[in-house]
Amino acid sequence: MRQLFVALVLALPATLAAQQPEFLQPYGPPTRPFSPAVKVGNLLYLAGQIGTPPDASGAPVAGGIAAETKQTMENIKDVLAKTGSDLDHVVKCTVFMADMKEWDAMNAVYRTYFKDGKFPARSALGANGLALNARVEIECIATVK
Repeated sequence: MRQLFVALVLALPATLAAQQPEFLQPYGPPTRPFSPAVKVGNLLYLAGQIGTPPDASGAPVAGGIAAETKQTMENIKDVLAKTGSDLDHVVKCTVFMADMKEWDAMNAVYRTYFKDGKFPARSALGANGLALNARVEIECIATVK
């Protein structure tokens, strides 16, 4: 029993070191005060994504909730790919919507990004306002591949 205790105590520093957060910057130094993703152990915590185009023009794509949801999901895919994961490894999402009346239209697009009905756990809520006047923002937690 004592040997097991000693082995656990000796392994503790390595275990704690493995759990230290890594603030990932797949797009270079941040321009805003947050990281696109933070890795802790084998989990990735993604910052909320909105439907801005890859050129980061500063405004969500035109076309309403469906277009914004599609671009938001594409942005999530890109962050995941650049930080060691993919949509198959997403375990939890939180959806923020400017207007909950657009729930069905958002869901119609969102569902197409997950295979075989393997949907992550999810919460959704209405928001009084989102960054850059977005209609939708989605944050995720994923495991590393």
